Amino acid sequence: MWEQIRANKRNSILLLVLMAAVLGLLGWIIGLSVSPDPMAGFVGLVVALIIWMILAMVSFAGGDAIFLAASKATPVTKSVHPQLFNVVEEMAIAAQLPMPKIYIINDPAPNAFATGRSPQTASLAVTAGLLGRLNRDELQGVIGHEMSHILHRDILFVTIAGVMLGAITLISEIFLRSMFYSSMGRRYSSRNKGGGQAQALMMIIAIIAAVLAPIMATLLYFSLSRSREYLADAGSARLTRYPEGLAGALEKISQNTTPLSVGNKVTAPMYIVNPLQQKGMKLSDLTSTHPPISERIKILRGMAGASFTDYSNAFKTATKHTTPIPSSALKDESVQIRSADWQKSVDFKKQTRDIGDIMQKTAGFSFVNCPCGLKMKIPPNYKAAQVKCPRCSQISSI
Repeated sequence: MWEQIRANKRNSILLLVLMAAVLGLLGWIIGLSVSPDPMAGFVGLVVALIIWMILAMVSFAGGDAIFLAASKATPVTKSVHPQLFNVVEEMAIAAQLPMPKIYIINDPAPNAFATGRSPQTASLAVTAGLLGRLNRDELQGVIGHEMSHILHRDILFVTIAGVMLGAITLISEIFLRSMFYSSMGRRYSSRNKGGGQAQALMMIIAIIAAVLAPIMATLLYFSLSRSREYLADAGSARLTRYPEGLAGALEKISQNTTPLSVGNKVTAPMYIVNPLQQKGMKLSDLTSTHPPISERIKILRGMAGASFTDYSNAFKTATKHTTPIPSSALKDESVQIRSADWQKSVDFKKQTRDIGDIMQKTAGFSFVNCPCGLKMKIPPNYKAAQVKCPRCSQISSI
């Protein structure tokens, strides 16, 4: 794994340099579009690089907090969802990592992500929809996948790259919107004919660059992200010794038709499954930010054991491509697949009720079970120490 960690660090530096080049080129072209003076391009380049340096420092110092806030993730205690804490603790021990901070996103769509600068500062966020729909083995598969991202140091790469991608997208959109609303075009048209034509041509080039820059930055990022997803799947299978758990979770997530309300283009690559989908469509293999889900499931279900070598063999059989597993991990080890835990089947109505309960607990509601059988849900703004049951009038402590 150390080989993969070193490779991830090299790729992260390469990605940042390439994104800085895209950002600088965009700033240079926008500068020249504002003024025909050659120095304007240099000024635009310097301004873009200053923005890049500021955002790089901000993303390194607090990128994880930005992503968690943008995803409306709420830190929770073990009392909100004990099973989630137990599973995370299990996976942290298996991966020999410190316990990450745990967050819940109050959203019925199933998904999850990990973020942070290092294993010591890592955070793990899951949606209420994920907790309500998955059984314990499936939840363990998802947590194992996210814990593998932390183990492989992918979280720093995703955090910094996501903020950089967001910066390029933001600058491009600001320029395009300012072009749309401002009167720059009229000012240029009033200049001498030759200079005006040259400036108009530069403006067209700047508009094309503003459209293409976010696409180029996105392609740069995604070119390095897919292998990380495969490797995290392999890591999950090894940590849990039960590939079917993650396969079942991916299958359930792919069948979801409810879009994640807090998902956007910048945070989408962080999630275990791309949260962006067209309304009325299921998540499908058309996703551009992650490997095809059906392919990931096929690989996991084709594993003869739970080792990296077993994943590599299943990958080559399913895709006919070169394995994404580094050679240092392909050692001769035997990891047997364990048997499934007994799981109580849950119908759709109970799943919906459980998701609602998790969302209310995350929002600060207290649950009081009255001896008459009624479950009372006390809102966080209720300050009294006792509550009266509306069914049997018995007084209960909160």
